[in-house]
Amino acid sequence: MAMDRHDKEKEMASVLLSSLYADVISPPQIRDGFVMLLESADDLAVDILDAVDILALFVSRAVVDEILPPAFITRAKKTLPESSKGYQVLQTAEKSYLSAPHHAELLERRWGGSTHVTVEEMKKKIADLLREYVESGDTFEACRCIRELGVSFFHHEVVKRALVLAMEIQTAEPFMLKLLKEAAEEGLISSSQMVKGFAREDKKLDRYKKEIVTIIHEYFLSDDIPELIRSLEDLGLPEYNPIFLKKLITLAMDRKNREKEMASVLLSALHIEIFSTEDIANGFVMLLESAEDTALDILDASNELALFLARAVIDDVLVPLNLEEITSKLPPNCSGSETVRMARSLITARHAGERLLRCWGGGTGWAVEDAKDKIMKLLEEYESGGVVAEACQCIRDLGMPFFNHEVVKKALVMAMEKKNDRMLDLLQVCFNEGLITINQMTKGFTRVKDGLDDLALDFPNAKDKFSFYTEYAQKNGWLLPSFGSSATEALPTAAAS
Repeated sequence: MAMDRHDKEKEMASVLLSSLYADVISPPQIRDGFVMLLESADDLAVDILDAVDILALFVSRAVVDEILPPAFITRAKKTLPESSKGYQVLQTAEKSYLSAPHHAELLERRWGGSTHVTVEEMKKKIADLLREYVESGDTFEACRCIRELGVSFFHHEVVKRALVLAMEIQTAEPFMLKLLKEAAEEGLISSSQMVKGFAREDKKLDRYKKEIVTIIHEYFLSDDIPELIRSLEDLGLPEYNPIFLKKLITLAMDRKNREKEMASVLLSALHIEIFSTEDIANGFVMLLESAEDTALDILDASNELALFLARAVIDDVLVPLNLEEITSKLPPNCSGSETVRMARSLITARHAGERLLRCWGGGTGWAVEDAKDKIMKLLEEYESGGVVAEACQCIRDLGMPFFNHEVVKKALVMAMEKKNDRMLDLLQVCFNEGLITINQMTKGFTRVKDGLDDLALDFPNAKDKFSFYTEYAQKNGWLLPSFGSSATEALPTAAAS
């Protein structure tokens, strides 16, 4: 019925499905309902204009709202003929909606959802209040904040987030257990929501751990970083990023220097692409908390872990201040604190950068540093009269599409420095040829934006030039019109180095 009505009713239908999910309608029933819709898509298309597109939006929204798993699309495709409208629905959902930059935000607001608090906004509120609770320890205030959210049907998310936080940071565990206990005793979180939160977390985490072991093993065989990043994005569980880091380094520590080096290089790429600094820090906290257990299985685990931690600082994945934050999150008398001290010593030693970059024999360890040098050289050659086609080929030859935001960042800074807007022509061609994606453009611009205050010390008109570049990029479609909004600024960024 909603498909044949206005956007208001479509939005209401999506919100209602999220509310009914698990409490009234079980996950298998939701899945079966969507399968029935896909199977009848040919009939629906006779009566409803744009039925394929509308149903694709409903499917995409269900994935974003976590009432359908991302794998639903792949599985459902196998049951439908390729010539059917249902198959077209899944193709449209996958390629037009779920693969677009900022797709979650766009889908939540597609039918005027901005009049409601979106699922993503609610998740952020829950994550923020739990972190504030860990700092304050005020259970009464935390319960009051949960009550004020006014989403009793979504309290399973509070349970789930609390469990994830307890796993990430051992010192947060007693706070989370106390909060869940009091919330249950007060009737604030119902037993069904509590069970749903625990069940969803348990099943999801178990599935995630199995998937990432396969993904990491495949990476060690193929050395294909873009493929690994795509696999992680397909899983669609960014809240588990620290768990991925812990598993990656644990598996690498039990293998040869080649895999250890690959793990460090991968961390740089993940931090640039999809992991926040907080994800990385929390992953190391989890590793350090379990260091004593790891040492039972892996010889010299403490020294190896200190090398990984020091290398992360050298690679600009972490900054020295993060080491203090990591130490503060460790339980008292934790052996991991000594590992952090060892890492600090490694970082402050003479020629630390060169030594740590080669701590496992070099090889691909120079990949990111080499790429930065090559990018600077190709841009200098282009700026001094080089040909666009040659510059594009050099970028292509780097073979690091996940690092193309560095091209954008350095091109913009060079344009300011040389007072030569010819760099914009290069970026335009790179975008037109699909060499640099809108996501990489956004990250490059965001990195420059984050470093504008420092740039202004060298180039007084840096902010004016950046505003001009931004307007030019938006006009030509490299950047979304929303660039500079809170959603864009929330993208994981690497330090502008």
